[in-house]
Amino acid sequence: MRLYSASLRAFAESVAIQCYIAMRSKIALFAILILTTLTAENAPIPPKQNWSFAKLTGTFDRGSLQRGFQVYKQVCAACHSIKYISFRHLKALGLSDAEIKVLASQYQIKDGPNDDGEMFERPGRPSDYFPRVYANDKQARAANNGALPPDLSLIVKARLEGADYIYALLTGFKDKSDFKGSPGQYYNEYFPGHAISMAPPLSEGLVAYNDGTKPTVQQMACDVTTFLAWASEPEVEQRKQLGLKVLMYLLVMTGLFWVTMRRIWKTIR
Repeated sequence: MRLYSASLRAFAESVAIQCYIAMRSKIALFAILILTTLTAENAPIPPKQNWSFAKLTGTFDRGSLQRGFQVYKQVCAACHSIKYISFRHLKALGLSDAEIKVLASQYQIKDGPNDDGEMFERPGRPSDYFPRVYANDKQARAANNGALPPDLSLIVKARLEGADYIYALLTGFKDKSDFKGSPGQYYNEYFPGHAISMAPPLSEGLVAYNDGTKPTVQQMACDVTTFLAWASEPEVEQRKQLGLKVLMYLLVMTGLFWVTMRRIWKTIR
């Protein structure tokens, strides 16, 4: 009986501890949500854009995706990584296997250890992920006046307004004569607090598009935002297609079940 009581007491204590931990986690999550909401309230709301991929059955514009990757590679990749994207993911953009193989080989990937127990670098393969721009966060801060450039793999999902915010941020740099920011900061209309440590990354004609599209700031911002939205969810188009198939299946099965129910219960009055 004593053994049973001790076991029951131990179980109750374990449950109490788990409940306490769960409550602390919920309180922390609630605090994060409050802070996020307060920050969002202090930031201007970016204008809504008409994104093709934002619709229920929407898809990505392949031309815009390829141009966006070109902008990322020639402009953003100097400071920002996309560490959760592999080279073979780019096949969804319309790149061929040969193009992906050539692209991957232009990067040096740290690998190992070898037979001597040492790490080494080798040309990239399609299965490799894009390497980080900086070896660590301290190196990144040292190279960017103390600011840490965020990884862009999930940046669209990490922002409350998603793609609209990224587009607004890229096009929201203004010259303000009364702006009083710290050295190395710039005024941005849509950045919370308006003082951002990133210099305006885009300018007219900065990138020469391979398809001849005119590289205005708005066009480049639109294209790179589309690419980053895809990078945040490379499988979103497949999920949408699967979701539509599931909805159609459920609709058909609901109709069949309804007809079956009517037939079964027709004679029962």
